[in-house]
Amino acid sequence: MTVSYVSRLHLAIRRKGTPALVGLDPRWDELPDDVRQRAADGYSDPQAAAAAAYEEFCVRIIDVVAPLVPAVKPQAAFFEQQGPDGCLALARVIRYARAAGLIVICDAKRGDIGTTAWAYAQAYLAGEDPRAAPWGADALTVNPYLGGDTLEPFVEVAQARGGGVYVLVRTSNPGARQFQDHAADGVKLYQAVAHTVEDHARRLAEAEGYACVGAVVGATYPAELASLREQMPHVPLLVPGYGSQGGTAADVAGAFDSQGLGALVNNSRGINFAFRSEPWASQFAPAEWESAVEAATRRMIADLAANTPARRLLSLPAAP
Repeated sequence: MTVSYVSRLHLAIRRKGTPALVGLDPRWDELPDDVRQRAADGYSDPQAAAAAAYEEFCVRIIDVVAPLVPAVKPQAAFFEQQGPDGCLALARVIRYARAAGLIVICDAKRGDIGTTAWAYAQAYLAGEDPRAAPWGADALTVNPYLGGDTLEPFVEVAQARGGGVYVLVRTSNPGARQFQDHAADGVKLYQAVAHTVEDHARRLAEAEGYACVGAVVGATYPAELASLREQMPHVPLLVPGYGSQGGTAADVAGAFDSQGLGALVNNSRGINFAFRSEPWASQFAPAEWESAVEAATRRMIADLAANTPARRLLSLPAAP
C-alpha cells in the first residue's frame, strides 16, 4: 500500500525536529573555486563541466544537511540551463538526496493541460518510489494559471504514487502583486487560486488533516501568509523568501499550525553560498565552504525554533 506524501513529510519533519528546507540552486559563478576547477579540468565542453560541477556541489551539500533537515528543493532551471548533461545531473542529485533519506521537492513550476500536464506529472512525480518517474522527485511545484484543469493530472498522479504538488498561490517575488492582486467581485486572483487548492486538499485530506496538494506562499508577504494559512487549513505550505529575499522567522510564523506542522520554510542562497557572506566569510576559509553550509543551516533551524510554532517539534518524542 502506498504511503501518502504528507505522512512521509510529517515523519521526516518530526525526525529532524525542524521544518527547514534547503534549496539547491547551483550557479557557476558562485560555486567554490575547487569545484569549478575540477570540473573545468575534467571536461572540454563547458555545459558538461557545469553539469558535473553542479552535481558535485549539490551532492556535497546533501551530505552536510541530510542529518539536519527533512527535505531539499533542487531548482530545475539551473540544471536545464546546461542542456542534456544538466538534466542527467538533476536526476542523479534527486536520487542521491532520496537515498540519503530526504524528501525531494523538484522546483520546476510545470503547468499545462490534458495529456501534456499528465506527461509532466509522469516525468517528475515519483512519489514514494523514486524509481517510478525519470526525475524521481517526491513532489513538484506547479503553475496553475491555465485554470483548474491544469491541476487535475498532477493531483491524480501525486495521489496514485504517494507524491505531492505545491501550487503557486502567493509567490515571494516583488512583482507578484502585478497579477496576483487583480480582483473580481472583491476576490483577488491569489485568493481564488487558494480556494481551488483548498477544495482539492479538503477532498483528499488524510494525515493529520493535510493532503498531497500544497501551496507556495512567500515569506515576503507575512500578512497574506497568515491569512492563507487560515483559508487553506488542509494545505501543506512551501514558504520561499526566508533569508536572502528578506523574509524572517517572525514573517513565516503564521504558516504553521498549533503543532508546528503545516509548512516547510526554504532557504537556498543563504545556505548554498553561505561561505561568500557574513558572518560565515570571516569564520571559514573558502575551502571550508561545507562548514559554512552546516553553520548556516544550524542557525536557520535555531531561528525557526526560537521564533515560530516549530519549537513544538522539539518537545515531541523523536519519530521512529
